[in-house]
Amino acid sequence: MNSTQHSELLDNIIRGTSLWEDALYRLRQNKLAMIGMVYLIFMVIICLLTPWIAPYGYEEQNLRLGAVPPNAEHWLGTDTFGRDMLTRILYGGRLSLLVGFIATAVALVIGVTYGAIAGYAGGKTDNVMMRLVDIFYALPYMIFIILLMVVFGRNLLLLFLAIGAVEWLVMARIVRGQIQSLRQQEYVEAAMSLGLSPAAIIIKHLIPNALGPVIVYTTLTIPNVMLLEAFLSFLGLGIQPPQSSWGVLISYGVETMEEYPWLLIFPGLVLTLTLFALNFLGDGLRDALDPKASKD
Repeated sequence: MNSTQHSELLDNIIRGTSLWEDALYRLRQNKLAMIGMVYLIFMVIICLLTPWIAPYGYEEQNLRLGAVPPNAEHWLGTDTFGRDMLTRILYGGRLSLLVGFIATAVALVIGVTYGAIAGYAGGKTDNVMMRLVDIFYALPYMIFIILLMVVFGRNLLLLFLAIGAVEWLVMARIVRGQIQSLRQQEYVEAAMSLGLSPAAIIIKHLIPNALGPVIVYTTLTIPNVMLLEAFLSFLGLGIQPPQSSWGVLISYGVETMEEYPWLLIFPGLVLTLTLFALNFLGDGLRDALDPKASKD
């Protein structure tokens, strides 16, 4: 720790800081986490601005040009239809990130709600609810998603719901454990003595105090969801043409990798960097919000 960091830490101690301010300070000291955060912010911004900054139209083809390697006009080359790969990667990132965030949000809502109810209720209710989680956890979730896509059709909204519906199980276990440990705290007993309903106690008192592990696991769930979507798209069960995600581009690149390796290298590299950034940020948040556990 250099002198600047030492003085900043002393200032924080003197004036007093909240737990969230302490966590933010520790997060800022984690260089990998900050690099991951900057990269993610950059990717989200350029993907949102894609329609205005993309060098070519999404479906703009040049069959005479065909597949060419990276050059001055097409920085990441073109595919076999003469479509600019940089443009397709930017548009693909919009869908990949959208799937990651929305499916994770679905898993977050289901998992937090289910785990909070089970943890607060306890007893037989908790046993029944968690045994159901164990049963769902034992099922091959990939087959469940594939069945949903086959029965109800390949719909983008269904893809969000299907992935989110299988990613909530671990979240429910984490929240249930946190709620059980917080349920015996004095402020919860005080809220009960004041006549607050169980729903009010869970929403106003328990869930806000369990947000640390939830935030950490959320950042680690997003890359899992994106990787799952890429795998489904690779199998032809995810996002369908003319739409494309990074998984679709990777699947197409695998088919042509011997002749046109850049069609696989660039979308695979972008997906890999994004997954690394999310995992670095998740690890940094875990260390910042629970430094004692990170040392153990």
